[in-house]
Amino acid sequence: MQISYRLAVRRWMSPAHWPVALLAGAVLLPLIRLALAWLNLTPEVWQHLWETLLPEMVFNTLLLMAGVGVVTLVLGTTLAWLVTHFEFPGARAVEWLLVLPLAIPGYIFGYVFMALFDYAGPFQSQLRAWFGPALELPEFRSLPGAIFTLSLSLYPYVYLLARAGFLELAAAQKDAARVQGYSELAILFKVSLPLIRPSLAAGVSLAIMEALADFAVVRYFNTVTLSEGVVRLWVGQMDRDAAVQLASLLLLIALLVILIERFLRRQARYYQIGGQARPFTRTRLHGWRGTLAVAAVGSVLLLAFALPLIQLLTWAIEELTTTDLGTLEMVFGQYLLNTAGLSVGAASLVLVVALPLAYALRRAGGGRPLAVARLATLGYAVPGTVIALGVLLLAAPLNEAVLSATGGAVLLSASLFSLMYGYLVRFLAIGFNSVEASLEKVTPNMELAARSLGAGALRVLGRVYLPLIRGGIVAGWLTVFVDTFKELPATMFLRPFGMETLSIWTYMLASESAWQAAAIPSLVIVLANTPVALSLIRSSRREAPK
Repeated sequence: MQISYRLAVRRWMSPAHWPVALLAGAVLLPLIRLALAWLNLTPEVWQHLWETLLPEMVFNTLLLMAGVGVVTLVLGTTLAWLVTHFEFPGARAVEWLLVLPLAIPGYIFGYVFMALFDYAGPFQSQLRAWFGPALELPEFRSLPGAIFTLSLSLYPYVYLLARAGFLELAAAQKDAARVQGYSELAILFKVSLPLIRPSLAAGVSLAIMEALADFAVVRYFNTVTLSEGVVRLWVGQMDRDAAVQLASLLLLIALLVILIERFLRRQARYYQIGGQARPFTRTRLHGWRGTLAVAAVGSVLLLAFALPLIQLLTWAIEELTTTDLGTLEMVFGQYLLNTAGLSVGAASLVLVVALPLAYALRRAGGGRPLAVARLATLGYAVPGTVIALGVLLLAAPLNEAVLSATGGAVLLSASLFSLMYGYLVRFLAIGFNSVEASLEKVTPNMELAARSLGAGALRVLGRVYLPLIRGGIVAGWLTVFVDTFKELPATMFLRPFGMETLSIWTYMLASESAWQAAAIPSLVIVLANTPVALSLIRSSRREAPK
């Protein structure tokens, strides 16, 4: 019986695949622990949630996901179509600039837009000055306001992937449609969009996942969602059982979104001509059409980047001129040091795990090891609040054991250990994908030649692979550094007591409507994100045709 069990294990995964399984399993533990909450459902907790805010939370969450999905799909696809198919003044520049809203995290977008467009903000105040005090606009601090704000922050996900998809289309497809008398709009809907459907599904799913994970923007806009509810129950009401049950529901919805996105991409049966095929020529827009195109992309850039940046700069200058610079420098310096230190540690840890995982996967081949490794990267698609609760639940029994063994010297549930572990689960996908993409470009013949000379696996990794994939490692490290720099929910839940970062400082000040004071840390976060946001457009497979 024992022999047959071992044979079954070896058939499923050979010993060469075990390193991949062990690394992936260690990363997946928090999500598995949280998923197990469904085995211990507490009827009293769910009844209490249902009688209070659960129906409203679920309804608002579904509306938020649907609204952000539709708006980002329309906005991102339209902008990508304009800059890849048409030539108009400034088209080459805005093709890059349209990704800049990704440099502004949602929790910064939210409070800036609240200050600008709320009833007492300059926008509505100016309208009342022009049209009279009786003018009434729909309440901006609402679910539609949250959808509007998050959509402007997240549309670049769809824009980037739609742009890449449009650029892969060949001129022959467009010419054939024109011969049949199709207009530009008809070509878009009947030819181009069906061909890039997988890219659109991936972009929209990313935007929806980010909206699902958000709790700061919806809190600014007085909207209760599942993610905001988890934070409210855990931090505000200290109701651990209810927060865990709600987080398990949030995890289930996140996994359903992932499965739906995979299903939509798998069901696509469209094929497109790429490679060395002749790229299409962009149509030059003249007259009112060119003016309309410039106005469309200019309005988006104004709302989604220029206006928030100008407002932050204005607030920062006012704060610097009215605040004691000595105190500000001391507090800001400490928070910046904490943020940079955590970001360096998280980026290094992620790459330390991602490199052997990707290398072991390359040696083991595809199949089941690849599926296991892909599961380990699910953390990037799961809300940070869910990951944080999973880490806390996992650390609870270990914490009790360590406390009893050390006499209270170590506290795992609120320590750098838990925080770094949460960052690893959250951002492993970034480092792994970057390293894996670089490894795929290295021909296997180089490894075979090294092995023929007697080099072992570690020596091949150090002497052959590392010099060749250095660029991918650096790119992955920098991306994880910046993502950790702006991470809010995981940091807020898992940080050691008394440790504050720029993201937490920004969120706390904005929650108290101290928008001017929040501008300085916000600007630092935006400046750190901007180079990475611009570099994302380089991931497109081919530059726009000349």
